[in-house]
Amino acid sequence: MVANPIEQFEIHPIFPIVKIAGQQISFTNSAAYMLVAVVLTAALMLGATAGRRLVPTRMQSVAELTYEFIANMIRSAAGEHGLKFFPLVFSLFIFVLWGNVVGLIPYTFSVTSQIVITAALALLVFFTVIVHGFWQHGLHFLKLFAPSGVPVLILPVIVVIEILSFFARPISHSVRLFANILAGHITLKLVASFIVGLGSLGVFGWFAATLPLVFTIALYALELLVAFLQAYVFAILTCIYLNDSLHPSH
Repeated sequence: MVANPIEQFEIHPIFPIVKIAGQQISFTNSAAYMLVAVVLTAALMLGATAGRRLVPTRMQSVAELTYEFIANMIRSAAGEHGLKFFPLVFSLFIFVLWGNVVGLIPYTFSVTSQIVITAALALLVFFTVIVHGFWQHGLHFLKLFAPSGVPVLILPVIVVIEILSFFARPISHSVRLFANILAGHITLKLVASFIVGLGSLGVFGWFAATLPLVFTIALYALELLVAFLQAYVFAILTCIYLNDSLHPSH
């Protein structure tokens, strides 16, 4: 029998915290794995750089390369002024990356497969752009919706399109990450379940299970790549959106 591929995404309470208005607030498996992502981030960035050696260790090199990778990403997408957002972009990238990678370990939970998590991260970026845009530029931030050089006759149409596109950002930003991780985990679970199902048929089943085993290994390698790419895409889109709050007239 093929295992239920959706079961791995169910949120279960671990222990209750408080009851508010008749609703029980609990510490869940989702919260636990978000905490794991935070702990792993702290272990990498604080633990690996605690010694600050002139000749870095392997872990210190990984931490420094990650730092430079995000800094260069921000410079290329938002310019030097965008480095003020380095803590935000770095935190989002490393959190999403750890969430993706940890979720690939068997019998764990993938927090980035939950739309409520990815939507919260996308809305954080969305409101950061709005607040910083108006704080930095005032009403000139609205130039973002009226690109320069557009003929007056079609300007109203362009403004409407730009506004709709702007408010659709958190939807595409969150759904892209959620959908890719969700689809990848479902595919892995389905293909891997064929190994167990065929293997239970005896010697002939063992040979038949070789094909889904090869597919599972290939898919797992692909999902490791996707885990990094989705973290990168989420971070680079964050940089592009933040650039609009820095240079709304461009």
